[in-house]
Amino acid sequence: MRNRILIVEDDADIRDTLEEVLVAEGYSVQVASNGQEALDCLRAAEQLPNLVLLDLMMPIKDGQAFREEQERDPRLADIPIVIMSADAHIEERRIRMHLHAAIKKPFGIDLVLRMVAQNIR
Repeated sequence: MRNRILIVEDDADIRDTLEEVLVAEGYSVQVASNGQEALDCLRAAEQLPNLVLLDLMMPIKDGQAFREEQERDPRLADIPIVIMSADAHIEERRIRMHLHAAIKKPFGIDLVLRMVAQNIR
């Protein structure tokens, strides 16, 4: 069984690049363009992902609002989250949101692959 990753990112170029790279690395990837779409995907999923790569700044439902709902849902609460953001205070936000890791934008693919490998369950 392949490890599953959900990418939640509103920037289509970033989302598509991450998907392409992670699929090439052997991961099963699902994508969402905002937090609400991601929650809908998770709630409908028979098998939950082993990791979520989560952008913080998105329309409709941002990463913070996604995380708050995720934590309230017992079925979803334990999925590891790695946030991706250009926010200058990304590490403080990671700690405050009880997240596993943070990736500062812009980022290199090697960093993403390392963070995925370190945090996937």
